[in-house]
Amino acid sequence: MVSAVFHSPLEGLAPSQSETSSTAATKPVVMAAVAKPAAHAIQVKRGWDLRFLWTSVLPPVLGLVFLITVWAVVAGTGESGIPTPLETWKQAIEVFSDPFYQVGPNDQGVGWNVLMSLQRVAIGFGLAAAVGIPAGFAIGRFEFLSRMFNPLISLLRPVSPLAWLPIGLLVFKGANPAAIWTIFICSIWPMIINTAVGVQRVPQDYMNVARVLNLSEWKIFTKILFPAVLPYLLTGVRLAVGTAWLVIVAAEMLTGGVGIGFWIWDEWNNLNVASIIIAIFVIGIVGLVLEFGLIKLATLFTFEEVKS
Repeated sequence: MVSAVFHSPLEGLAPSQSETSSTAATKPVVMAAVAKPAAHAIQVKRGWDLRFLWTSVLPPVLGLVFLITVWAVVAGTGESGIPTPLETWKQAIEVFSDPFYQVGPNDQGVGWNVLMSLQRVAIGFGLAAAVGIPAGFAIGRFEFLSRMFNPLISLLRPVSPLAWLPIGLLVFKGANPAAIWTIFICSIWPMIINTAVGVQRVPQDYMNVARVLNLSEWKIFTKILFPAVLPYLLTGVRLAVGTAWLVIVAAEMLTGGVGIGFWIWDEWNNLNVASIIIAIFVIGIVGLVLEFGLIKLATLFTFEEVKS
């Protein structure tokens, strides 16, 4: 039997009773050699921090500076009528000092307008998801339905969403349901198409195993199709919500009422260009938040599927 004796890595650094003066003299050198990797690790960490700043923080800051510089140059010509960044900043402070004021039905703060637009997007997008995702699964699962509906989808998908707005006004007799209808019709196509493509790309071997095991359609959906199609489905959801947020602004400009699109049009009628620029930034920020939230949701669901 072979026995092994384990020693501490620092055991050799402890001075023995028989240590000579020459060995003691070399001891600081040994300790310095041991301390060197720690200093090296600190240098590596600092280098990593600088690299992170250079690759992740500096580029967007430079992009923002570039945008503000071009904006200031264009506004400084005096002929464009565009307010300078400083004037817009002062107007933004005034706008956001009380974003939830309410004087009348058509005179409300930017906060109420954004919330109303988000409410319309949520209703229209939710209805589109309730219809589009099951329809995508059915079209991708059954070839007969795919051949039946693919020509209709190819015909209707390229139509501008605003072309559906008069149909909504005619059918629903109101601006708010017409705007929700427009969100619905523009959000449904990405979810149908991406879900159907995901179902069609499920490996045939999986379906053959399900057929051999005589699984029911519900088992096939829950155990095979849904986990495999989930990345495609979430991509369709991201595309749909981005399109919905783009369309609601134009729809509200045409229908009126409360909403960020109507707020932009009202400020234009008042020749308040600074508020229009503020609204553009608000729309962009809200869109970024929606996109970031859906990306995190997709990452969470994908990670959970991988763990299971």
